[in-house]
Amino acid sequence: MGMKFTKMLALITDILNKDADTQVDVCLTAQMANQIELWTRMYENRSPWVNNKDVLSANLAPAIASELARLVTLEMKSDITGGPAANYLNEQYKKKVIKDIRRYVEYGCAKGGLIIKPYVTKQGLAVQYVQADCFFPLSFDSSGRITQCVFTEQFRKGKKIYTRLEVHTLQGDHIQINNRAFVATNDYSLGSEVPVGTVDRWSELAPNVTFEGADRLLFGYFKIPMANAEDSDSPLGVSVYSRAVDLIQEADRRYSNICWEYEGTQLAVHVSTSMLKYNKDQDKLEYPGGKARLYRNLDYDTGVTDKPFFDTFSPEIRDVALFNGFNNQLKLIEFNCCLAYGTLSDPQNIDKTATEIKTSKQRSYTMVADTQMALQDALEDLVYAMNFWAVLYGLVPPGSDYKVSFDWDDSVIVDAETEREQDRKDVAMGVMRVEEYRAKWYGETLEEAAKNLPDVAAVEE
Repeated sequence: MGMKFTKMLALITDILNKDADTQVDVCLTAQMANQIELWTRMYENRSPWVNNKDVLSANLAPAIASELARLVTLEMKSDITGGPAANYLNEQYKKKVIKDIRRYVEYGCAKGGLIIKPYVTKQGLAVQYVQADCFFPLSFDSSGRITQCVFTEQFRKGKKIYTRLEVHTLQGDHIQINNRAFVATNDYSLGSEVPVGTVDRWSELAPNVTFEGADRLLFGYFKIPMANAEDSDSPLGVSVYSRAVDLIQEADRRYSNICWEYEGTQLAVHVSTSMLKYNKDQDKLEYPGGKARLYRNLDYDTGVTDKPFFDTFSPEIRDVALFNGFNNQLKLIEFNCCLAYGTLSDPQNIDKTATEIKTSKQRSYTMVADTQMALQDALEDLVYAMNFWAVLYGLVPPGSDYKVSFDWDDSVIVDAETEREQDRKDVAMGVMRVEEYRAKWYGETLEEAAKNLPDVAAVEE
């Protein structure tokens, strides 16, 4: 979308207010829209304080989002079961959702939210991922589900800019989808409204469609489960690094200082211009051995005559002190982003007791577990929407039951080898049965584990 997120929000609000009898109370405030724009810029390494001259980017924002997405989806398993209809849904779900889930969870972590919206094409079910800077939630219910939302599509053709607003509204058990088209000649407004069918790209879309029999809007909303410190009245999710914006800004400055320290303390030889040979053909001075990077020519005037002079520039580098300052800043960022110490900072410099290390890991585990549950809620709503469309268009028979299962990896906090060794000790002590141990570590049921135990007499022989 070409137009800025904040500008589009203002234009959408104006249009809805013109059509409404009362002012539309938009949950997405200008304050939150500004924050979403900032988080997006940080994720794309376009932070407002980075100029690639004095201040460089240490790429911390994308690293934080990527690491949390990795931990959340680590060995994640999810299936749809329950018969032939479920088999079709599961095939689409695996192919179009689970396959690339980590990448899209990263976008959600970075920008605070993500909408996963299924729709039907001539080829069957398809899934669209809408990032937080491309959708506009207008209202929520008490459970945190979106009840009205605007999606936008915009393209240019010649000198004209075409914009489509797709408004989804839940009213009881009815869902209303309105499509509105606008044509403008500038980026400052949406322009004049035209019938959506008059635009070739949207000619097959109906202006108004109503569906019955749904208790939620037909998409899944993945929301980062952190309190919104930017706008405590807003039901919207926030970026995983929303509480570390200023800390990341300072970390970028410290990182830039380290880079400059290495650049500024490079070995150099200051040499008088009179000591260099002048090349008439190329009209420039020649440096010894062609090593122009090593030499810096200067004019040394020490009285009446120009005195030949060499001076070696080799200052002591202060990288250790600067790195320690940068590393301490990374620890602050880790704490504020609910990451374990050593995730971004140097793990060799983490001088902690066993209790402190466990607390640090538990902080990360709690964040990951909460995010997994938020993702699970979004995926369950997504599958509900997929089933709704599949039944409506005859892709699956109506009345088909299905069940969505999730299996989340817990190795973020649990050291499998340590836990297994402890279970062996419990078996030796007699507080854990051998078949329980086998069922847990060999993926068998208790009945299967009991049958598969070796014969005691055979073992003794």
